[in-house]
Amino acid sequence: MTIESPSDLAALQRIGGIVGRVREAMLAAAVPGMTTAELDAIGERMLAEAGATPAPRAVYQFPGATCISVNEEAAHGVPGDRVLRAGDVLNVDVSAELDGFYADTGGTRVLPKASARDTRLCHASRTALAEALKVARAGQPLNLIGKAIEATARRFGFRVIENLGSHGVGRSLHEEPDHIPGYYDPTDARVLEEGMVITIEPFISTRTRVVEEAGDGWTLLGAPGNRSAQYEHTLVITRDAPIVLTLH
Repeated sequence: MTIESPSDLAALQRIGGIVGRVREAMLAAAVPGMTTAELDAIGERMLAEAGATPAPRAVYQFPGATCISVNEEAAHGVPGDRVLRAGDVLNVDVSAELDGFYADTGGTRVLPKASARDTRLCHASRTALAEALKVARAGQPLNLIGKAIEATARRFGFRVIENLGSHGVGRSLHEEPDHIPGYYDPTDARVLEEGMVITIEPFISTRTRVVEEAGDGWTLLGAPGNRSAQYEHTLVITRDAPIVLTLH
């Protein structure tokens, strides 16, 4: 969507603030011995208390309130009886709707004790998001986002998952611009427009470039032993720095 009024922005800021708080609370609450279903229940309760509806369930009938991905799972992990263990790479992706507006966010942490590689992986993905935010300006080529993400991944010695990317959001969970790659595509002629609402979500991995769907029909898996990290914000494009809606 494109922001058309101050009330649009205010509504997006409300739902953005909610999912940002839920993201941080879930990441902080995760401890070894907890199941992913128990962690999901925390997010579901917080969303309900805020009056927000979990978007994956409402839009796609996803079997959980949030997506929780662990280790070889890169995205869209289904909450269940998997038990979190020390050293796990944990990703939480929270998206929700309130009053007809959607916001989407995610974050990754390593449960203690973290390896040096996995700590560096998380830092690389967080840095890639920060670098992409620097080039997300109205009038600029959209493919500069992927260029910044890819350059950062390479600098840290990691790879970009190429079939996962950023996207438009606002009046629905996924809308135009569709699939903003996390790598530089010189053939992509799209341009960022003022007021455009998008996510930026780098998926940085240790070895996998393309993830595949698991047997559950939801979870997206990397190669055995692969680890990945994702950090995601919903934002509004302006002529200057974007308005980040999902900070906490």
